[in-house]
Amino acid sequence: MSMAALVGPQVPFLRRFARALTGSQDLGDLAVTRLLERLAVEPGLIDRDLEPRVAVYRAFVRLWNAAPGQVVSRAEAAGSLADHRLRAMTPLPRQAFLLTAVEGFDEEDAAEILGQSPAALAELLVEAGREIGAQVATRVLVIEDEPIIAMELESLVESLGHTVIGNARTHAEALSLVRSEHPGLILADIRLADGSSGLDAVNEILRIAEMPVIFITAFPEYLLTGRRPEPAFLITKPFRGDMVRAVISQALFFDTRPRSGATLPV
Repeated sequence: MSMAALVGPQVPFLRRFARALTGSQDLGDLAVTRLLERLAVEPGLIDRDLEPRVAVYRAFVRLWNAAPGQVVSRAEAAGSLADHRLRAMTPLPRQAFLLTAVEGFDEEDAAEILGQSPAALAELLVEAGREIGAQVATRVLVIEDEPIIAMELESLVESLGHTVIGNARTHAEALSLVRSEHPGLILADIRLADGSSGLDAVNEILRIAEMPVIFITAFPEYLLTGRRPEPAFLITKPFRGDMVRAVISQALFFDTRPRSGATLPV
């Protein structure tokens, strides 16, 4: 495969990544241009044993991290709220977060791109979650009827710097806690202790207040029906702790609503 055929299809996505990384369209595009110029004279930067997109991102990240002075200052671009949050993060956790949450790489590919072991990549994502949590710490409601799972979710949430305001085991408990405690994020199962539906509870809550919702369920087929609306954030049981942390961070990072949580009529 020619260099143009290998690299060309990746350039639009790489520009997205570079713009997010720098906080600036101009600087992001310039960083991609510099990579293309280097590849013209040093094609060995691309590891052809890797999948093309992974290989191109890996070459870009290696060049970028070799020149840390290119980091954008806060004064260089006002940007969006997400841009400000990104610039407050340290470099490698920021890159790990962007590769997985924005660019859609799985953890194995993200580790390859960053030249990290899978264990080190997992630690970078945990650190990214902590740094995001420090910026957007919120109050979290868990809707889960299994006590052991609820306790595990509480521990994961608190490890990121958030506060769990309670665990609801039924539809009625969920509504009561939302009204009294005003959470800013919900983690919800869809089968509850009284036979009611966590999905119904969440839909009722969202009719009167807006907040990010992450469904954590052993029955994803009840949510992924192909009919809209479908959940933006869905984790299947049994879940991995690092996956839960990553999705919590992603849901809150891209949420632009105030962190004070919901305001519901009594």
